[in-house]
Amino acid sequence: MTGPLFDATFLPFRRARAATMGSDHFLHERAFVDCLDRLALVARTFSSGLIYGSALPGWVEGLHAAGIGHVTAIEPGDETPPPAMPDLCLSIGALDTAEDLPGLLTALRHILAPGALFLGAFAGGDSLPALRTAMMAADQAEGGASAHVHPRIDPPSFAALLANAGFVAPVVDVDRVSLRYSSLDALVRDLRGMAATNRLLARPRRPVLRRGLAAARAAFSAAAVDGRTTEIVEIIHFAAWTPDDANSQPSLTNY
Repeated sequence: MTGPLFDATFLPFRRARAATMGSDHFLHERAFVDCLDRLALVARTFSSGLIYGSALPGWVEGLHAAGIGHVTAIEPGDETPPPAMPDLCLSIGALDTAEDLPGLLTALRHILAPGALFLGAFAGGDSLPALRTAMMAADQAEGGASAHVHPRIDPPSFAALLANAGFVAPVVDVDRVSLRYSSLDALVRDLRGMAATNRLLARPRRPVLRRGLAAARAAFSAAAVDGRTTEIVEIIHFAAWTPDDANSQPSLTNY
C-alpha cells in the first residue's frame, strides 16, 4: 500500500451524526437477517461466535437465538484481544473499508478454530451507480474531479481473496437491492443515517458548490421513472471455512 485509503478518525463522527438523525441501518439489518437464514442451513452447531465490525442492537441476541452461546464483538482497530479460537465469525459492513483486506482476512482466518465458518456481507460490486453518475455531473459542473464514492470489491475478486487468505470452499453471491428515491437528497439522507457516506482520505474537504449540487440533482432526477430514480446496492454475501491446520493468533489492531 502507498498510504491509508480511509480516514479511520472520521467514523465516530459519521456514527454520531447518524445517531442524531435516528440511525436507520436497514441494509445492514437486511444482511444480518439473510446471514441468520444462511446459518440455519448449516448442518452443524457452533459453540462461540465473533462479530467483526459494528454489532447493531439485537445482533448478539440474534446469534444467541441461533444457538451460539458465547458471542464477542470486535470493532476494526480494537485492541481488545479476540476470544480464543471461536468457531464462527460474522462480519457485516466492515470488510469494504479495510485498509489491508488481504492481511485482515489472513488474520481472521488465524484467530478462528479449525473448521470454523466465516460468514458475512458488505456493499460491493456495482453499488450506487446513480449516485456515481450524479457526482460526476457535479464535478463536470465545477470543472474538477473528486473521490466521492468508495472503491468496490466484486464477487470473483473477493472469492479469490478468501482463497488466498487460506479459507477453503468459499462461496460468494450477490443480493441486488433496488431502492427508489424521489430525490438525490433522500438517498444521501439514507446513507447518512447508516453512517455510510464518504470516508476516503482523498474526499473533498469543502461542500459541493451550488452549481455542482444543481447538476448532481438534475442528473439524478433525469433517470427517474414515475418521479423516482432507482438506485442499486449490491450486497456481497460470502461464506468460507478455515482449514484444519489454522492455529495461530495474530493481532487485528492494524485493520
